[in-house]
Amino acid sequence: MPFTKINSKLIEAKVFPGQRIFSQRGSMIAYTGEVGFTPNLTGGQGGVMGMIGRRVANEDVPLMTVEGQGSVLFGHGGHHIQIIELNGDTLNVEADRLLAFDGTLRQTTVFLGSQGGVMGMVRGQVSGQGLFTTQLSGQGSVAVMAHGGFVELPITPNQPVHVDPQAYVAHRGQVQNKLSTSVGWRDMVGRGSGEAFQLELSGNGVVYVQASEEKL
Repeated sequence: MPFTKINSKLIEAKVFPGQRIFSQRGSMIAYTGEVGFTPNLTGGQGGVMGMIGRRVANEDVPLMTVEGQGSVLFGHGGHHIQIIELNGDTLNVEADRLLAFDGTLRQTTVFLGSQGGVMGMVRGQVSGQGLFTTQLSGQGSVAVMAHGGFVELPITPNQPVHVDPQAYVAHRGQVQNKLSTSVGWRDMVGRGSGEAFQLELSGNGVVYVQASEEKL
């Protein structure tokens, strides 16, 4: 595991020769050793077309490649950080939530319209997350950011989880998501903008929810 939590808002990454880490530009707090930082123009492994799509939609989050030998401290904006270990599975996460991830992971960009059609696009706009989401798959570690800390909720068959779209951070596993409406739901239950939308996640996996509805 390349990442170790120092506290709830700071992580340490060990960097070794022949390996690399991707991180948000500007997230390096301090480092020791012979470590190099270079802009990443392709958005990680397999991310050229995803990068183009995000830039067209003005949703590009610039990354940097971290290589060499040493130790790096990462943090960003005082946000809480959660380390997620992938073991051959897939994590769906919004790009601006990604603090850093293992270079062994494959990154792809998914157009929300292809996951739920028009409602997928509506979900992106309502949640403030845009029209694209990021998928990371393989074996490795991911450091994800949120406001106010995280809650990890299990998703089991026949037991869907309903989440305020603006509190959603990421999910993993065999999970389907759809945006549903319920008149007055936000006014009575959630604390969002007053629009009656909720994100329903079903299947088998985990959803990560932040204790806030603020965007990063």
